[in-house]
Amino acid sequence: MSPTFLTIYVLIFPAIVAAVLFFLLQAFWKEWRKARRSGKSII
Repeated sequence: MSPTFLTIYVLIFPAIVAAVLFFLLQAFWKEWRKARRSGKSII
């Protein structure tokens, strides 16, 4: 592997992980609010 590819991978990987985490937390927050409004437990 070339050093350029490794550099790009190391710089982009945290951004991809952060985006996935953001979408997961956003979906969880939405479901949690929905459950709370209806008076049900999320579990």
